Amino acid sequence: MNDSKQWYLSKTVWGALVAILASLLQVSGIDFDAAGQDQLADNLVALSGAIGGLIALYGRMSAEKRLG
Repeated sequence: MNDSKQWYLSKTVWGALVAILASLLQVSGIDFDAAGQDQLADNLVALSGAIGGLIALYGRMSAEKRLG
């Protein structure tokens, strides 16, 4: 397991964050089922990947040096 990826592309990280959020919502009286948690985690992973791509594109376009 030498391959690495950004933390925000990890479904495990997002799944854990969603589980924590779902627990907090349940304490507040809002029910959030497992299927909803899975869907939210998948959507957050996709969204974070898109945001990361946009940031990388912006960084390249605003760079002061050309690629050779």
